[in-house]
Amino acid sequence: MRIAFYAPLKPPDHPVPSGDRTVARLLIAALKRAGAEVEIASRIRARLAAAPDEAEQRALAAKGEAAARRLIAKYRARPKRARPQAWFSYHLYYKAVDWIGPKVAEALGIPYFLAEASHAPKRAEGAYAFSHAGAEAAIRRADAIFCLNPIDRECLTPLVGKRRLIDLPPFLDLARFTADLPDRARARATLARAHGIDADQPWLLAVGMMRKGDKLASYRELAGALQHLDRRWQLLIAGDGEARADVARAMKPMAGGVFLLGVLPLARLRDAYVASDLLVWPAVNEAFGMALLEAQACGLPAVAGAWGGVPSIIADGKTGWLSKPGDSTGFCADIDFALDADLAAIGRAARAKALKQHDIAVAATILQTAIARKIAR
Repeated sequence: MRIAFYAPLKPPDHPVPSGDRTVARLLIAALKRAGAEVEIASRIRARLAAAPDEAEQRALAAKGEAAARRLIAKYRARPKRARPQAWFSYHLYYKAVDWIGPKVAEALGIPYFLAEASHAPKRAEGAYAFSHAGAEAAIRRADAIFCLNPIDRECLTPLVGKRRLIDLPPFLDLARFTADLPDRARARATLARAHGIDADQPWLLAVGMMRKGDKLASYRELAGALQHLDRRWQLLIAGDGEARADVARAMKPMAGGVFLLGVLPLARLRDAYVASDLLVWPAVNEAFGMALLEAQACGLPAVAGAWGGVPSIIADGKTGWLSKPGDSTGFCADIDFALDADLAAIGRAARAKALKQHDIAVAATILQTAIARKIAR
């Protein structure tokens, strides 16, 4: 299979790390594991500003259409055996429309696939109406849509029906991510020495970039919940970004028990997952949250807000605990309850679930089956 890959929100080789970039890279890796030759068709970012006017939206559409014309000419100039057999776009919605893929797929007569597409009918009118229409047209054109977030199905089904929607559970390359996991006691002792953390008190861990908007809202909700936790604890935070000062201010009332570790490279991030007792993350408006999946893979239970597709990762009471979205009091109570539970057993169950449902091998099989069938047709 030869696949042209495009991520309108952020290209997979963008220099700034994010969960979106991580998922794009994982999708490419899964496609390759499924036997595909993958090329990045375009690096044009179609992300709209917070309050765009229609002229900006039309300008982005024109830029995408011009890119599509160039790609069509480029691919047609190749021998047929070297042309893409399918187009695959990741993360499409009204703020990041794929203006390129549908036109290329139509011109070449190849299937058009989407992963993590979402549809917001309330945007049919108002500031985003033009881009909303573009996103809807791309969704209707898709031969299949891979749903990483189960809640997207509700708004996608009226556009494409159920048969074109394929569940693709969020996934990791578990063999790579969990290779050479450190010994818990050694990792905990190392982190304790490096940051002055008390190894004998419970360690709560939060992992997330420090950005304005939903990420900052999660940090603020977490701070509000922890202020009412009536027991001794320490919070380790792995992440950084332009909202670091805002996060620090939110955590200031608890400064003695909060440790800002910054952005951690993979090896040190795994150390933090293994050494901690509980991942705590409100997950405000998150589709699913890669940190929750990473923690589960390392055997770390989590307390998380039940936003979006988070319940598809955490089995409440079995591999972690889900709190009502926006309920900081309930979130605090769940943390308190979890710290008295058998966290080691919950962690083992979390890792077993990751191996069974969230490994790249599972994703590769789902992708290969669906894409090969459409190409053959």
